[in-house]
Amino acid sequence: MNSLGFERPPAETRVVVAMSGGVDSSVTAALLHEQGYDVIGITLQLYDHGAATARAKACCAGQDIYDAHRVADNIGFPHYVLDYESRFREDVIEDFADAYARGETPIPCVTCNQNVKFRDLVARAKELNADALATGHYIRRWMGADGPELHRAADASRDQSYFLFATTGEQLEFLRFPLGDMPKDEVREHARRLGLGIAEKPDSQDICFVPDGNYASIVERLRPEAVEPGDIVHVDGSVLGRHEGILNFTVGQRRGLGIGGRKDSEEDALYVVHLDPASHRVIVGPRAALARTQIVVTGLNWLGAGEGPPTDGMDITVKIRSMMEPVPGRVLGQDGDGARIELAVPEFGVSPGQAAVFYDGERVLGGGWIVRTDRRSEPA
Repeated sequence: MNSLGFERPPAETRVVVAMSGGVDSSVTAALLHEQGYDVIGITLQLYDHGAATARAKACCAGQDIYDAHRVADNIGFPHYVLDYESRFREDVIEDFADAYARGETPIPCVTCNQNVKFRDLVARAKELNADALATGHYIRRWMGADGPELHRAADASRDQSYFLFATTGEQLEFLRFPLGDMPKDEVREHARRLGLGIAEKPDSQDICFVPDGNYASIVERLRPEAVEPGDIVHVDGSVLGRHEGILNFTVGQRRGLGIGGRKDSEEDALYVVHLDPASHRVIVGPRAALARTQIVVTGLNWLGAGEGPPTDGMDITVKIRSMMEPVPGRVLGQDGDGARIELAVPEFGVSPGQAAVFYDGERVLGGGWIVRTDRRSEPA
């Protein structure tokens, strides 16, 4: 059994490596080549090459494509660049703009992994007669009693399981994550040892296609209705001011509301509680108004036992933001591709459009997209 779980020598195992041009994917490809695997590197050009060339923290365009090719050329394995710009625009950027127009807070990295990198790259790797697709993600794939399981990375500070919850069981059969047991420092040391020339390269930013972090300009261009002005309304119904577009606000936001006249204290501070795109209203209120114990998700991807969570519920831990630690709760299966989550204690600032990801200890059980929240203890 080789290191990727195949009963054959590495030289007889073909691995396609998704190469973004960063440290992690470059080290993944170089280590597999060093171990004797038949490695093919593939980089997807996802958005305009020229617009991203000068940006130090971009990925999948410009300098990063060059870096990926240079690593492959220096190490000695084939590397191909595939133009996925139109597909990325349709599946990720357009969806991103739609979400903001609906008053949601999207996570384009999940959509990219789900609809472009894994779905399309897995298909392309199989066309190349590969045995596996390897990536530089910090997550672990373990073989369980019923097949491969997804587990959090050994280095919790680098864990990317939140962004990979939509990985299907079928994809998991084919995917490999060689860096899941390594801390980032060890990965950079491998890059130095292997002479890759990108050992000190900074990590790419989360939203690669947003120039200078100005996501509003993209949404305004693609969905101008999201920038229509409207009222800022208190939860008690009183109108406090006007805004220039709901895309400038997210649930849980405290700063920059533009209404003034409030003391800067927790007792008197106001937060965005809800966004109403139909009426172009931003609803604000005290922090207590953000408390939520009920979350409804759709687009459920289930990696646990059975076809989905039981309708009478099961105990889990759950993440509703990428940087938080999982918190206790229960997940209850519903008809179709939905589920309901009951949190043990209230969470604040739960936003539609984000993901809720379920865990059993370190194992990823799946997750779904948040569509509704409620303060009540009874079913939403």
